[in-house]
Formats: sequence, C-alpha cells, structure tokens
Amino acid sequence: MKQKLSIIKIGGNIIEDQDFLSQFLKLFAQLEGNKILVHGGGKRATEFGKRLGIESKMVEGRRITDAKSLELVVMVYAGLVNKNIVAELQSNNSNAIGLSGADANTVIAVKRPVNPMDFGFVGDIVNVNTNSISKLLSAEFVPVFCALTHDRNGQLFNTNADTIASEVAIAMSQAYDTTLYYCFEKKGVLRSITDEDSVIRKIDQKSYEKLKQQKIVADGMLPKLDNCFHALNKDVQQVCIGDISMFEPEAELFTTITL
Repeated sequence: MKQKLSIIKIGGNIIEDQDFLSQFLKLFAQLEGNKILVHGGGKRATEFGKRLGIESKMVEGRRITDAKSLELVVMVYAGLVNKNIVAELQSNNSNAIGLSGADANTVIAVKRPVNPMDFGFVGDIVNVNTNSISKLLSAEFVPVFCALTHDRNGQLFNTNADTIASEVAIAMSQAYDTTLYYCFEKKGVLRSITDEDSVIRKIDQKSYEKLKQQKIVADGMLPKLDNCFHALNKDVQQVCIGDISMFEPEAELFTTITL
C-alpha cells in the first residue's frame, strides 16, 4: 500500500496576512504523515518592486519576468518569504527545508515559448525529480517549495506556484497516495460570490461543466479548476480547495474535486 502524501499550495493573501499565515503554519505542522508545502509571493514581490523602482508588468494576471524582475522574485520568493515560512515551521517543531526547483535538481523547466507573448524568464515544467523529493521525505524533512524552477544550465525561472504544486503532485503520485490542496482566503468554490458560506462541497467533471454553463464558476477560478482536473487525470487521488479551516480536525466546509 502506498504511503499518503499531502501537497498544499498557499495563496498570496494568506502569505500577506501574518496572523492567517501563522494559524495556517501551526495547522500544517500538526498534519500527520508526509507533506509538502508550495508557496508563491507575488504580492510581496510587487510591494518590494515598488520600493526598488522595479515596475511589475502583468498580462491576464501573469507576471512578465524580465532580468530585473527575476532578480526581485528570487530575492523575495526564495529568500524573504521562503525562509520566514521555514523558520516559523521550525518553531512549530516541523523540520522544514526551503527549496527552489534548482535545489537537489527537484523541478526542471524550459523557457516559455515567446508566441503569442514573451513572458521573459518564465518556465514551463518538464520534469520533477521524484527521487530527490522522496529522499527528503524519507529523511523526515518537510519540503517547502517557492515558485522558482531551473533549466539545469544555470538559468532560474519564475513559475506559477499552482502549477508547481500540481506537477509535483502528479509526479509523486506514482509512489504515493497523493492529495493536493489549494488553500486560499475563501472557504471553497462558492455558488454565490457574495455569500462566503455558499461552498460547493463536491465537484466532479459533469457538475463542473454545468457550473461553467451557468456562469457560477468563472474568471480566475476556471484555470485553478482546470489545473485540478489535470492533476486528477494524471493519477492524483484527490484535490481540495478551501481556506485554512479545512486543516482543522473534523473540518467539513471546503470543496473536494474528484473525477
């Protein structure tokens, strides 16, 4: 029987709110079994960019990463955000180790093609080194990945944290019974955006199509859910979406995505 593995991606709004982040990290540290944390930090990078005179350029919510922007996100993601998270996990007796995709050659990517848009130093993942990650888990480390990958030729890339979480979950599902969690500020996928408690408890592919037709699920939630079904179709056991409360004992109010 495969060991269980939880892979959790936390969104920027949680990272920006220190109280929420501390609550989450305490709950995360208490989770039993193998676990991996993935985080971004785009809002923090934008904030520090303003201080340094580096303008953030966004297209459809995605950052254009030129050379200066890459230096910025490496400093913020792999440095400030990652090490603060690792330090706080250690204070909660969770033996975390901070990683980018370059560390232990864990996540390899290629530069995103320039057509139709040149996103600069943005990487598309081509391989996840499951051997390195499994060794860390076997040694009872808790990997904490920031949103950076590399090409094995010395080039770092900015890479979407949702995608890193999904691709790591897909790769690790060959050896582990893997559940992928997307943790953000909402309690789950909402039936009504104005009602925080209108959580849709379960979504499968059939109900997802209906929700799209009815425009209940739209805009930024579409790529997130598409990513969820991509992971499920690649042998990830289960995907859950919700806020930090879904990691509390006896939690019920969150969204579970299944095939």
